[in-house]
Amino acid sequence: MSTLQRPAVEPCRSEEATPVRVDGEVLDSTAPEYLREFKQGLAADRLVPARLTVEARFEEDCSLSTQREAERIREHIRAAAFLGAGTLTVSFGDVADERKVRPALAACAERARRDGVTLDLDGPLTLEP
Repeated sequence: MSTLQRPAVEPCRSEEATPVRVDGEVLDSTAPEYLREFKQGLAADRLVPARLTVEARFEEDCSLSTQREAERIREHIRAAAFLGAGTLTVSFGDVADERKVRPALAACAERARRDGVTLDLDGPLTLEP
């Protein structure tokens, strides 16, 4: 006798809302109060944040600079989770020292996973082995 349960999405109904990509640079803040108002504005226009994007810079060969960028990415991970966006895309160009940047991005990916957000890297590094 099978005890398979029905998928959770089966009883869901579609809504008349448009998924949008939000550029992280347009956010004045990642504070919850601001994000709450921002999300309400989107909802009033029947828009749903599906993806948040942010540009990162790793051109400096400096651990402190790398950690500051990683902290900024973590702030955007929290913002994506708060807004209900399923993905945060981090775009970046040149990387001065992969040995510094890769662990910082791996930690960000773990934070994103715990917060229910997919971290998508758009740059010369991947986290794949």
